[in-house]
Amino acid sequence: MTDPGPINGDVWVVIPVFNEVQVLEQVVRQTLAVFPNVVCVDDGSGDGSVPAVLRTGAHLVRHPVNLGQGAALQTGLTYARAQPGARYFVMFDADGQHRLEDASAMVDLARTGAADVVLGTRFADNAGSVPLLKRIVLRTAVLLSPAGRKLKLTDAHNGLRVLTRPVADDLQITMNGMAHASEIVSYLGRSSWRVREVPVTIRYTEYSRSKGQSLLNGVNILFDLSIRQRGG
Repeated sequence: MTDPGPINGDVWVVIPVFNEVQVLEQVVRQTLAVFPNVVCVDDGSGDGSVPAVLRTGAHLVRHPVNLGQGAALQTGLTYARAQPGARYFVMFDADGQHRLEDASAMVDLARTGAADVVLGTRFADNAGSVPLLKRIVLRTAVLLSPAGRKLKLTDAHNGLRVLTRPVADDLQITMNGMAHASEIVSYLGRSSWRVREVPVTIRYTEYSRSKGQSLLNGVNILFDLSIRQRGG
């Protein structure tokens, strides 16, 4: 009988890291308890994040300077795709706001073959828990995104995503900063991949709120993406 390997042994979790030492080690250790394959991409941190990752035993890839979350995700996906047996890829934040039970449910859905991409949405069951300013930014992003409307998304900028192998092989994130989220949605809108949204809960702790995007940053994301699309 063929050894099926460890549970979730075909899943790779990609965690972009930039100055997250306060919570990083706990987040990575908890993630490793569910998903044995985790790659952290340190994006030029200067706060001790690198030693924190090394203490966990997770895989570590480093950018010598800060390039932005989009670049870190692309680096992590490139690394994870090169690993034997990698079939599913989870994008997971380092600040502790994502729940592993949500990530597991999304991977389970991808395993059924019903979706090529599974996106989390915080607006399905418990939208009231989302801070008002963030709610305005995220709702505006959906309204102004033709791809988001085409895909009938409710939360175009949720960082918790699961990609199947064919999608991970095809996706190329070129926007280094936070505008990568809009770029991913635009890519999915142009593609024929089957996209599903599932409800997730975001933990809005004092720490994760301090790492969140302001309204101005959200507007900048949309502006940067529109300029890039016109230029392309």
